[in-house]
Amino acid sequence: MKYRPDLDNVPEEIRAYIESLEAKLARLQGRQSAPSPAADKTAAPEPAEPPTTINLITISKDGYVKRTPRHFYSRQKRGGMGVFDLETADSDHPTLLTLADQSDTLLLFTDDGRGFRLPAGKIGEAEVRAKGQSLRDLLQLRPHEQIVAALPADQTGYVVLVSQRGWARRVRHNYVGSNLIQGISFHDVKEGGPLAAACWTNGQGDVFIMTQEGKGIRFNEAQIPARGCLGMRVDVTDRVVGVASVTAASGVLLISEDGKGTIRLMSGFSANKAPGAGGKIAIKSDRLVGGATVTAQDDIFLISRQGKLIRFLADDIPPKEGVVQGVNCMSLRHDEVVGLGVSRG
Repeated sequence: MKYRPDLDNVPEEIRAYIESLEAKLARLQGRQSAPSPAADKTAAPEPAEPPTTINLITISKDGYVKRTPRHFYSRQKRGGMGVFDLETADSDHPTLLTLADQSDTLLLFTDDGRGFRLPAGKIGEAEVRAKGQSLRDLLQLRPHEQIVAALPADQTGYVVLVSQRGWARRVRHNYVGSNLIQGISFHDVKEGGPLAAACWTNGQGDVFIMTQEGKGIRFNEAQIPARGCLGMRVDVTDRVVGVASVTAASGVLLISEDGKGTIRLMSGFSANKAPGAGGKIAIKSDRLVGGATVTAQDDIFLISRQGKLIRFLADDIPPKEGVVQGVNCMSLRHDEVVGLGVSRG
Protein backbone atom coordinates (compact mmCIF):
# COMPACT_ATOMS: atom_id res chain seq x y z
CA MET A 1 0.00 0.00 0.00
CA LYS A 2 1.59 3.27 -1.14
CA TYR A 3 -0.84 5.49 0.75
CA ARG A 4 -1.96 4.91 4.33
CA PRO A 5 -4.49 7.31 5.92
CA ASP A 6 -3.47 9.11 9.08
CA LEU A 7 -4.89 7.13 12.02
CA ASP A 8 -3.78 9.48 14.79
CA ASN A 9 -7.29 10.82 15.37
CA VAL A 10 -9.04 7.45 15.05
CA PRO A 11 -10.33 5.92 18.34
CA GLU A 12 -7.75 3.59 19.86
CA GLU A 13 -9.92 0.43 19.67
CA ILE A 14 -10.59 1.00 15.94
CA ARG A 15 -6.92 1.74 15.26
CA ALA A 16 -5.94 -1.47 17.11
CA TYR A 17 -8.40 -3.47 14.99
CA ILE A 18 -7.03 -1.99 11.75
CA GLU A 19 -3.45 -2.74 12.79
CA SER A 20 -4.31 -6.33 13.72
CA LEU A 21 -5.78 -6.80 10.23
CA GLU A 22 -2.63 -5.28 8.71
CA ALA A 23 -0.50 -7.72 10.69
CA LYS A 24 -2.56 -10.70 9.53
CA LEU A 25 -2.43 -9.47 5.92
CA ALA A 26 1.36 -9.13 6.10
CA ARG A 27 1.68 -12.68 7.41
CA LEU A 28 -0.63 -14.04 4.69
CA GLN A 29 1.33 -12.21 2.00
CA GLY A 30 4.52 -13.72 3.41
CA ARG A 31 3.07 -17.23 3.09
CA GLN A 32 1.72 -16.61 -0.42
CA SER A 33 5.07 -15.32 -1.63
CA ALA A 34 6.88 -18.46 -0.44
CA PRO A 35 8.06 -20.70 -3.31
CA SER A 36 5.90 -23.68 -4.19
CA PRO A 37 7.35 -27.24 -3.93
CA ALA A 38 7.77 -27.22 -7.71
CA ALA A 39 9.74 -23.98 -7.62
CA ASP A 40 13.51 -23.81 -7.79
CA LYS A 41 14.56 -24.68 -4.22
CA THR A 42 17.93 -23.01 -4.73
CA ALA A 43 16.29 -19.59 -5.09
CA ALA A 44 16.71 -17.29 -2.08
CA PRO A 45 15.44 -13.84 -1.13
CA GLU A 46 17.59 -11.02 -2.39
CA PRO A 47 20.02 -10.02 0.40
CA ALA A 48 20.19 -6.49 1.79
CA GLU A 49 24.00 -6.75 2.18
CA PRO A 50 26.69 -9.19 1.04
CA PRO A 51 25.92 -12.68 2.38
CA THR A 52 27.25 -13.19 5.88
CA THR A 53 27.35 -16.00 8.42
CA ILE A 54 26.20 -13.57 11.12
CA ASN A 55 22.70 -14.53 12.25
CA LEU A 56 19.91 -12.74 14.07
CA ILE A 57 18.59 -15.06 16.79
CA THR A 58 15.16 -14.34 18.26
CA ILE A 59 13.67 -15.98 21.35
CA SER A 60 10.01 -15.74 22.39
CA LYS A 61 8.40 -15.79 25.85
CA ASP A 62 7.42 -19.44 25.53
CA GLY A 63 10.86 -20.43 24.31
CA TYR A 64 10.60 -20.52 20.52
CA VAL A 65 13.90 -19.68 18.85
CA LYS A 66 14.64 -18.62 15.28
CA ARG A 67 17.96 -18.07 13.45
CA THR A 68 17.99 -15.98 10.26
CA PRO A 69 21.04 -14.60 8.39
CA ARG A 70 21.54 -10.90 9.08
CA HIS A 71 21.77 -9.99 5.38
CA PHE A 72 18.02 -10.58 4.92
CA TYR A 73 17.26 -7.51 7.06
CA SER A 74 17.59 -4.15 5.32
CA ARG A 75 19.09 -1.26 7.23
CA GLN A 76 16.62 1.61 7.67
CA LYS A 77 16.76 5.04 9.21
CA ARG A 78 15.74 5.16 12.85
CA GLY A 79 12.05 5.92 13.31
CA GLY A 80 10.84 3.49 10.66
CA MET A 81 8.14 0.86 11.19
CA GLY A 82 10.33 -2.16 10.43
CA VAL A 83 9.21 -5.52 8.99
CA PHE A 84 7.41 -8.50 10.48
CA ASP A 85 9.99 -11.04 11.59
CA LEU A 86 8.70 -13.59 14.11
CA GLU A 87 5.38 -15.37 13.67
CA THR A 88 4.09 -16.60 17.01
CA ALA A 89 0.80 -16.77 18.88
CA ASP A 90 -0.49 -13.49 20.32
CA SER A 91 0.26 -14.77 23.83
CA ASP A 92 3.85 -15.72 22.91
CA HIS A 93 5.56 -12.46 22.01
CA PRO A 94 9.31 -12.02 21.33
CA THR A 95 11.43 -11.25 24.40
CA LEU A 96 15.08 -11.50 23.39
CA LEU A 97 17.40 -10.71 20.48
CA THR A 98 21.05 -11.58 19.98
CA LEU A 99 23.44 -11.77 17.04
CA ALA A 100 26.03 -14.49 16.54
CA ASP A 101 28.03 -16.21 13.83
CA GLN A 102 26.59 -19.58 12.88
CA SER A 103 29.84 -21.18 14.11
CA ASP A 104 29.56 -19.55 17.55
CA THR A 105 28.27 -21.06 20.77
CA LEU A 106 25.69 -19.16 22.80
CA LEU A 107 25.77 -18.83 26.58
CA LEU A 108 22.17 -18.75 27.81
CA PHE A 109 20.89 -17.84 31.27
CA THR A 110 17.37 -18.40 32.59
CA ASP A 111 15.28 -16.52 35.13
CA ASP A 112 15.94 -19.42 37.52
CA GLY A 113 19.64 -18.52 37.35
CA ARG A 114 20.70 -21.60 35.39
CA GLY A 115 23.28 -21.55 32.59
CA PHE A 116 23.40 -23.45 29.30
CA ARG A 117 25.66 -23.61 26.26
CA LEU A 118 24.08 -23.98 22.83
CA PRO A 119 25.90 -24.03 19.47
CA ALA A 120 24.17 -21.50 17.20
CA GLY A 121 24.33 -24.00 14.35
CA LYS A 122 22.01 -26.35 16.26
CA ILE A 123 19.24 -23.79 15.90
CA GLY A 124 17.56 -24.48 12.57
CA GLU A 125 17.98 -21.67 10.04
CA ALA A 126 14.62 -20.11 9.23
CA GLU A 127 13.32 -17.45 6.87
CA VAL A 128 12.03 -14.04 7.86
CA ARG A 129 8.52 -14.32 9.44
CA ALA A 130 9.06 -17.96 10.44
CA LYS A 131 7.96 -19.30 13.82
CA GLY A 132 11.18 -21.13 14.64
CA GLN A 133 11.53 -24.17 16.89
CA SER A 134 11.07 -24.84 20.58
CA LEU A 135 14.15 -24.40 22.75
CA ARG A 136 12.79 -27.23 24.88
CA ASP A 137 13.78 -29.58 22.06
CA LEU A 138 17.38 -28.37 22.48
CA LEU A 139 17.68 -27.69 26.23
CA GLN A 140 16.31 -29.30 29.40
CA LEU A 141 14.32 -26.27 30.55
CA ARG A 142 11.86 -26.37 33.42
CA PRO A 143 8.14 -25.92 32.54
CA HIS A 144 7.94 -22.18 33.29
CA GLU A 145 11.64 -21.30 32.89
CA GLN A 146 12.47 -18.46 30.48
CA ILE A 147 15.71 -17.36 28.82
CA VAL A 148 16.63 -13.85 30.03
CA ALA A 149 20.13 -13.44 28.55
CA ALA A 150 21.98 -14.76 25.50
CA LEU A 151 25.70 -14.00 25.21
CA PRO A 152 28.52 -15.21 22.96
CA ALA A 153 30.35 -17.99 24.77
CA ASP A 154 34.10 -18.56 25.12
CA GLN A 155 35.07 -14.98 25.93
CA THR A 156 37.67 -13.99 28.50
CA GLY A 157 37.06 -12.01 31.66
CA TYR A 158 33.86 -12.34 33.66
CA VAL A 159 30.10 -12.68 33.25
CA VAL A 160 28.16 -10.30 35.50
CA LEU A 161 24.69 -11.53 36.45
CA VAL A 162 22.03 -9.22 37.95
CA SER A 163 18.63 -10.16 39.37
CA GLN A 164 15.36 -8.23 39.16
CA ARG A 165 15.87 -6.88 42.69
CA GLY A 166 19.45 -5.76 42.00
CA TRP A 167 21.56 -8.65 43.37
CA ALA A 168 24.82 -8.89 41.36
CA ARG A 169 27.33 -11.70 40.95
CA ARG A 170 30.52 -11.97 38.90
CA VAL A 171 31.49 -15.34 37.37
CA ARG A 172 34.95 -16.00 35.92
CA HIS A 173 35.03 -17.14 32.29
CA ASN A 174 36.40 -20.62 32.98
CA TYR A 175 33.24 -21.51 34.95
CA VAL A 176 31.09 -20.99 31.84
CA GLY A 177 33.52 -22.55 29.37
CA SER A 178 33.27 -25.75 27.35
CA ASN A 179 33.15 -27.88 30.51
CA LEU A 180 30.00 -26.16 31.76
CA ILE A 181 27.48 -28.61 33.20
CA GLN A 182 24.23 -27.90 31.36
CA GLY A 183 21.66 -26.32 33.65
CA ILE A 184 24.05 -25.54 36.50
CA SER A 185 22.82 -22.79 38.82
CA PHE A 186 24.68 -19.48 39.13
CA HIS A 187 22.04 -17.55 41.09
CA ASP A 188 19.73 -18.25 44.02
CA VAL A 189 16.34 -16.63 43.33
CA LYS A 190 15.92 -16.23 47.11
CA GLU A 191 18.61 -13.53 46.84
CA GLY A 192 17.13 -10.74 44.80
CA GLY A 193 14.44 -12.61 42.92
CA PRO A 194 14.62 -14.04 39.39
CA LEU A 195 17.68 -13.39 37.25
CA ALA A 196 17.10 -10.46 34.89
CA ALA A 197 20.24 -9.68 32.86
CA ALA A 198 23.84 -10.62 32.12
CA CYS A 199 26.85 -9.21 30.27
CA TRP A 200 30.53 -9.94 29.65
CA THR A 201 33.16 -7.72 31.30
CA ASN A 202 36.94 -7.54 30.94
CA GLY A 203 37.49 -7.60 34.70
CA GLN A 204 38.90 -4.06 34.90
CA GLY A 205 36.04 -1.68 34.08
CA ASP A 206 32.71 -0.61 35.52
CA VAL A 207 29.25 -2.13 35.33
CA PHE A 208 26.12 -0.09 34.57
CA ILE A 209 22.85 -1.53 35.91
CA MET A 210 19.57 -0.10 34.61
CA THR A 211 15.95 -0.46 35.71
CA GLN A 212 12.54 -0.26 34.07
CA GLU A 213 11.89 3.17 35.60
CA GLY A 214 14.94 4.57 33.80
CA LYS A 215 17.30 4.58 36.79
CA GLY A 216 20.91 3.45 36.67
CA ILE A 217 23.98 2.88 38.79
CA ARG A 218 27.62 2.63 37.74
CA PHE A 219 30.42 1.19 39.89
CA ASN A 220 33.68 -0.73 39.54
CA GLU A 221 33.03 -4.39 38.82
CA ALA A 222 35.91 -5.52 41.07
CA GLN A 223 33.74 -4.49 44.05
CA ILE A 224 31.41 -7.44 43.41
CA PRO A 225 32.58 -10.27 45.72
CA ALA A 226 32.70 -13.90 44.62
CA ARG A 227 29.42 -14.81 46.32
CA GLY A 228 27.69 -11.67 45.07
CA CYS A 229 26.26 -8.53 46.66
CA LEU A 230 23.50 -5.98 46.30
CA GLY A 231 24.48 -4.09 43.18
CA MET A 232 21.57 -1.66 43.20
CA ARG A 233 18.79 -0.90 45.64
CA VAL A 234 15.62 -1.23 43.58
CA ASP A 235 12.21 0.22 44.49
CA VAL A 236 9.40 -2.30 45.04
CA THR A 237 7.58 -0.89 41.99
CA ASP A 238 10.69 -1.19 39.80
CA ARG A 239 12.92 -3.99 38.48
CA VAL A 240 16.28 -4.42 36.77
CA VAL A 241 16.08 -4.77 32.97
CA GLY A 242 19.72 -4.66 31.89
CA VAL A 243 23.42 -4.52 32.71
CA ALA A 244 26.35 -3.36 30.57
CA SER A 245 30.13 -3.27 30.85
CA VAL A 246 31.36 0.34 30.58
CA THR A 247 34.22 2.77 30.96
CA ALA A 248 34.18 6.55 31.33
CA ALA A 249 34.38 6.78 27.51
CA SER A 250 31.46 4.41 26.81
CA GLY A 251 28.03 5.17 25.41
CA VAL A 252 25.07 3.03 26.51
CA LEU A 253 22.04 2.66 24.26
CA LEU A 254 18.83 2.90 26.31
CA ILE A 255 15.54 1.88 24.65
CA SER A 256 12.02 2.40 26.00
CA GLU A 257 8.87 0.42 25.20
CA ASP A 258 7.46 3.41 23.27
CA GLY A 259 10.27 3.17 20.71
CA LYS A 260 12.27 6.13 22.02
CA GLY A 261 15.93 5.84 22.87
CA THR A 262 19.15 7.62 23.63
CA ILE A 263 22.85 6.87 23.86
CA ARG A 264 23.77 7.92 27.39
CA LEU A 265 27.44 8.86 27.61
CA MET A 266 29.14 7.60 30.75
CA SER A 267 31.24 10.77 30.78
CA GLY A 268 28.05 12.41 32.05
CA PHE A 269 27.07 9.64 34.46
CA SER A 270 29.49 9.53 37.40
CA ALA A 271 30.45 6.25 39.04
CA ASN A 272 29.46 5.41 42.61
CA LYS A 273 32.20 4.59 45.09
CA ALA A 274 30.49 1.31 45.96
CA PRO A 275 27.56 -0.87 44.84
CA GLY A 276 24.26 -1.00 46.68
CA ALA A 277 22.94 2.56 46.24
CA GLY A 278 19.55 3.47 44.82
CA GLY A 279 20.80 4.81 41.51
CA LYS A 280 19.82 7.96 39.65
CA ILE A 281 17.86 8.88 36.54
CA ALA A 282 19.54 7.73 33.32
CA ILE A 283 16.67 8.45 30.91
CA LYS A 284 13.23 10.04 31.22
CA SER A 285 11.22 6.82 30.96
CA ASP A 286 9.26 4.55 33.27
CA ARG A 287 9.13 1.76 30.69
CA LEU A 288 12.75 1.04 29.83
CA VAL A 289 13.28 -2.25 27.95
CA GLY A 290 17.04 -2.49 28.39
CA GLY A 291 20.36 -1.26 27.11
CA ALA A 292 23.75 -2.14 25.70
CA THR A 293 27.14 -0.53 25.20
CA VAL A 294 27.44 0.66 21.58
CA THR A 295 29.71 2.52 19.17
CA ALA A 296 28.62 4.68 16.23
CA GLN A 297 29.35 1.89 13.70
CA ASP A 298 27.16 -0.73 15.39
CA ASP A 299 23.86 -1.93 13.92
CA ILE A 300 20.88 -1.73 16.28
CA PHE A 301 18.03 -4.24 16.03
CA LEU A 302 14.71 -3.62 17.82
CA ILE A 303 11.75 -6.00 17.92
CA SER A 304 8.19 -5.25 19.00
CA ARG A 305 5.54 -7.31 20.78
CA GLN A 306 3.80 -7.90 17.43
CA GLY A 307 7.04 -9.29 15.98
CA LYS A 308 8.04 -6.25 13.89
CA LEU A 309 11.79 -5.66 13.59
CA ILE A 310 13.87 -2.67 12.55
CA ARG A 311 17.61 -2.34 11.85
CA PHE A 312 19.48 0.97 11.86
CA LEU A 313 22.90 2.41 12.68
CA ALA A 314 23.71 3.54 16.21
CA ASP A 315 25.14 6.67 14.59
CA ASP A 316 21.53 7.74 13.87
CA ILE A 317 21.00 8.36 17.60
CA PRO A 318 22.60 11.54 19.00
CA PRO A 319 24.65 10.74 22.15
CA LYS A 320 23.84 12.74 25.27
CA GLU A 321 25.62 13.39 28.54
CA GLY A 322 22.49 14.51 30.37
CA VAL A 323 19.04 13.11 31.12
CA VAL A 324 16.73 13.17 28.08
CA GLN A 325 13.56 11.45 26.93
CA GLY A 326 15.25 10.14 23.82
CA VAL A 327 14.50 10.29 20.10
CA ASN A 328 12.10 8.17 18.09
CA CYS A 329 13.87 4.94 17.10
CA MET A 330 10.92 2.81 15.97
CA SER A 331 7.47 3.92 14.86
CA LEU A 332 4.79 2.00 16.77
CA ARG A 333 0.99 1.86 16.60
CA HIS A 334 -0.71 0.02 19.46
CA ASP A 335 2.54 -1.92 19.94
CA GLU A 336 5.66 -1.75 22.08
CA VAL A 337 9.36 -2.58 21.84
CA VAL A 338 10.22 -5.73 23.81
CA GLY A 339 13.82 -6.51 22.86
CA LEU A 340 17.03 -5.16 21.37
CA GLY A 341 20.21 -6.56 19.89
CA VAL A 342 23.52 -5.08 18.73
CA SER A 343 25.69 -6.19 15.82
CA ARG A 344 29.22 -4.87 16.22
CA GLY A 345 30.43 -2.66 13.39
